[in-house]
Order: sequence, then C-alpha cells, then structure tokens
Amino acid sequence: QVQLVESGGGLVQAGGSLRLSCAASGRTFSTSSMGWFRQAPGKEREFVAGISRSIGTTYYAESVKGRFIISRDNAKNTVYLQMNGLKPEDTAVYTCAATQRLVPGRSPLDFGSWGHGTQVTVSS
Repeated sequence: QVQLVESGGGLVQAGGSLRLSCAASGRTFSTSSMGWFRQAPGKEREFVAGISRSIGTTYYAESVKGRFIISRDNAKNTVYLQMNGLKPEDTAVYTCAATQRLVPGRSPLDFGSWGHGTQVTVSS
C-alpha cells in the first residue's frame, strides 16, 4: 500500500482558490490511480475528482466540473487538486486515495489506501 499525506487546506472566502497536495510514499505511486473525496459534517463521503495511473485521464463530480482541476506529478509522487471559484457548499474534509485500478472509480470502495484528510472551509 501507498502512504498518503494531504496538505493545503484552510479557510478561504467564497470565490477564492486553494490548491491541495497529496504526497505519496512508496514505489507504487506511478502505478496507482488517484482520487480526491470529501466529507461534510452529517453527510456521506463523496467523490470529487480522479486521475488514472497511465495516461492521466481525469474524472470529476458534476458539482466541481469546470472549477476544480486534478493533476499528478509522478516525479514528485504527488497529486494535486486545484480548487477555484470555491463555494460555501465546498466546505468539507478533503481526503486523497489510491487504487491499483487502471482507472479510478467513484466509490470509496474502489480505493485501498487513504490519507487522513485536510479541512477546507469556505466562508460566505
């Protein structure tokens, strides 16, 4: 399994931007598809974005499409989530996850390794 550590969360005003990073340890990062999930208080964990392990195909939840961008740097063993046009409803704990699948799924059950998460709070 790959070990994952997120960073970059914080407090931002509506309309602002944040970039989350997820640093991975281990030699399996380049062969892992990656995903970002979020969980708001009282809600279930939901898929935000994913990126495949091979050609880096990206996938997004409808709620963030056009505002968020997922990318990866295999040389740095890091996956990023650039979040623009943030809204109060984006407030949640954001967690990255890894899977050996060729493409990332949209269910938490598709992923085997998880970070501890980073808090993102968007004020109105």
